[in-house]
Order: sequence, then C-alpha cells, then structure tokens
Amino acid sequence: MDGMTAERARLVELTEKSRTSLASLSAMLGRNPSYLQQFVRRGSPRKLEEADRRRLAEFFGVDEVELGADPVMSSKREFDDFVAVPRLALDASAGPGAFSAEEISFDSFRFSRRWLREMGLEGADLTAIRVEGDSMEPLLRSGDEIFVDRNKRAGEGVHVVRIGDVLHVKQIQASAPGRIALISANEAYSPIELAREEIEIIGRVVWKGGRI
Repeated sequence: MDGMTAERARLVELTEKSRTSLASLSAMLGRNPSYLQQFVRRGSPRKLEEADRRRLAEFFGVDEVELGADPVMSSKREFDDFVAVPRLALDASAGPGAFSAEEISFDSFRFSRRWLREMGLEGADLTAIRVEGDSMEPLLRSGDEIFVDRNKRAGEGVHVVRIGDVLHVKQIQASAPGRIALISANEAYSPIELAREEIEIIGRVVWKGGRI
C-alpha cells in the first residue's frame, strides 16, 4: 500500500476485513465494477463522491472521516442529521385534567432524520409532553412521553386537546353534527361529549415512549 493515501488504504483494509471485494462494493454503489479499484490504484476519482462515501461508511460501520470526509463537515452533517423535538413543561392529563403551564421548552429529544422517516414522521411538527393519569391505560400510562404532531389536528385518533385551560389526551370521535366525543381507553372512565367549539385540538399523538 506504499504511496496510497490513508483513506484508500483504509478502504482496502475494510474491504478485506469484510470479506468482500472492491468490485462488489462498486456494484452496491451502482457503479461499474472497476470504479473503486480505479479509485484505490489510480487515484481516479481523486475523492469519493459524498453519497458513495456515506454509503460505504454505513456498510462498514465506520465514521466517514476514515474514508476521507472532512472532520468539520462530517460533524456538522451529523448534527444536521438529527432533529430536536422540544419537551414542554405541560402535563397532558389522561385523568381529570391538568392545568397547562406556559409553553416554553425546558429540554429536548434528538432523533435522527432517518428514524423519523422510518416512523413516518418526517415533516411533522413534533412536541413532546408527558402523560399524567390512568384514563388511557393500557394504551398510555402515567409518565409516558408522547409526541404530538401539531400538523395533524383533523380526523379521528388519539389527540391532545385543550378544554379551557386544561389539556387532555383522549381518543376523539365525531358525534352528533358539531359535537365531538372524547373516549378513554380505560373503561372505568365514561365518554365525554362536547360541542366542537368547546375543544381546541392541539395535535395528534403519533408516538409514545416510557419505562418498562
């Protein structure tokens, strides 16, 4: 490997360790079979294209920097590949209700854009809040963190709604014309029926997380 750049030597080493070949990896990238061989032996292309380098790094399970990425740009891209979901100091009640506080984020979760795409949440306007109470058990338990998509305020499903100054998380269903029924998962709680104008739909619950 004399005279070979560090990233080319590393690519050869990773290829050998993975028991594959440069030709197979070239095919994985949608390139002609000699693409990576020419990169390694002839220095053509001089640098791997960003998409190719990222795909190879993912395949080998290494940082792109090992294959020639700029460390500063790699760190920036890694940061850009994550989305911060703000946690609000609000309690969405799954019981009698809880008074909401001012909507100021006190913390955030960070999720990769890839994970959000896989969950069907790419482009969602997400806010994380905590559930209090037992009226949505076993679907949602007290202490669960839920993601609310504020872009989804129509249709049936589990939503966070505001009634006066109180937040609730409930299954909502259309009732009589102009009225909405709030349904609890826990059968110990009776449905609540209200006029549509009495309820502000904050958004639909699209994800939950909590301790086992």
